[in-house]
Amino acid sequence: MANYEDMYLKEIRSYKAPPLKASDSEGHVQKFSAPKPPQSPDEVDLARDLKDYENQQVELEGQAATGEMGAQEENWFEDEPDDEDAPAAH
Repeated sequence: MANYEDMYLKEIRSYKAPPLKASDSEGHVQKFSAPKPPQSPDEVDLARDLKDYENQQVELEGQAATGEMGAQEENWFEDEPDDEDAPAAH
């Protein structure tokens, strides 16, 4: 057994890894390209959008808009009838 072990260790010690080249990664790694910078919005559009925003009518929840009747809110928390006489379902 010692003979095989010695041969193995001798081969491992004598092994020299091939030198790495800069072109070794070609085909395995994509070339880096920086993403395009985002386009800047036009200043004219910003001013117009800001003015439109300032002129918007404020809508508050629970209030009807002018000229509309407010929709009646539903009661989502309705009480279920208690079945005291019904047997427990265990």
